[in-house]
Amino acid sequence: MSDLRIATCTFQEFQPTMGTPVRTTAGHPRFALSYQLGGHARLLTPAWNLVQEARKGMAEDAYEFLYRRQLTDAGLDAIRAELLAIAGANDLDAPVVLLCFDRLDKPGTWCHRIHAAKWLTEQTGEEIPELGAKPQAPTPTLFDV
Repeated sequence: MSDLRIATCTFQEFQPTMGTPVRTTAGHPRFALSYQLGGHARLLTPAWNLVQEARKGMAEDAYEFLYRRQLTDAGLDAIRAELLAIAGANDLDAPVVLLCFDRLDKPGTWCHRIHAAKWLTEQTGEEIPELGAKPQAPTPTLFDV
C-alpha cells in the first residue's frame, strides 16, 4: 500500500491535521464530531456478531482470530481498493486514519483497529501508526518484604 498511508486513532482524539477520518465501526458515533468523516471502510468494519461477542467479554485472542479471518476473506486487494477510493474522494496525499471508539491508554485495552493495523502490517510490510493515546505499560507492584 505504498501509495496509501494509513494510521489509526479514536473518534475522540482525531484532529483534522492527522489526515482523512474514516469510520471502521459497525455503528455511527453517538456524539457530535467536530469534523466530517471522509468515508466508511466497510471491509475493515467488524461483523456485527463479533461486536456483540466482544461486548459480552469475548477473549481478545478469539476475537482477533475471527476478525483476521474476516479480513483475509475480504482480501488485501479489495481492502486497498476501498481505502484508495476513500482517499481519492478526499485528499489522496493525506493519511487515511481508521477510527473507532476505544482508547488504548489503559492497560489491557484492545480494539479491532489494532488487529487491523497488525494484519495490514503483516500483509504489506508497512507500519500502521497509532495516533491516539498509546497503551501504557502496567505499573510495577511493589511488595514489602
